[in-house]
Amino acid sequence: MCFIKEDFYKIAGNMNYRLQKCVTLQQSQDTQDTHVIGALDCTQIRIKRPSGAHEGDCVNRKSFHSISVQMISDAACIINNVEAKWPGSVHDSRVFRSNTISQRLSQGEFSGVLLGDKGYACETYLLTPLADPQTAAQQGYNLAHTRTRARIEMGFGLLKSLFQCFHHMRVTPDRACDITVACTVLHNIACLRKERGPAVAPEIEWDNAAIFPDDINGRLVRDQYINYFR
Repeated sequence: MCFIKEDFYKIAGNMNYRLQKCVTLQQSQDTQDTHVIGALDCTQIRIKRPSGAHEGDCVNRKSFHSISVQMISDAACIINNVEAKWPGSVHDSRVFRSNTISQRLSQGEFSGVLLGDKGYACETYLLTPLADPQTAAQQGYNLAHTRTRARIEMGFGLLKSLFQCFHHMRVTPDRACDITVACTVLHNIACLRKERGPAVAPEIEWDNAAIFPDDINGRLVRDQYINYFR
């Protein structure tokens, strides 16, 4: 129990900034390190209907009450960053833009990029898939992007299989946020201790249209990554 407590405090102290493990874009014939440092996404955690004037803020686009939780996963499904403080109505990309990690990435503090789905704007530090890939290189990039980013979906699936409370938290939004972070730390401890987890399928993605335009320089960086597949 003492060792578990030590692991808990160690991970809790570092989790929001521990982005050193690399996720690798995988090609069909070989694997190249393209400096991808994590896969990014948000998931909705169902909660009971909160009381108060801001109850409507927690209603997501699927019309149930939830909190929106952003996580960044590495290739081992370890959650290197968790942001649990937003109501379910907030768009994924808005959560990311308000996050400290986004600001630190934009300032060049980390060497590498994140992978996000089509709901995010393509940035120099956040690569998204192409909407309509035409060439073989573009199709290869999209395929590798999908396979690599699947780690965050698998991470969500593992969390929700390990902790049944994620299916419906009958607590206040603030309490749900605290529980989410605590369960994420315990999930990381289980991963680091190589405990066997349940066999789960990746979480099904919601259709999440982008609300911010792509950055021109971000598209140029994405083009450089696409060149790996020529």
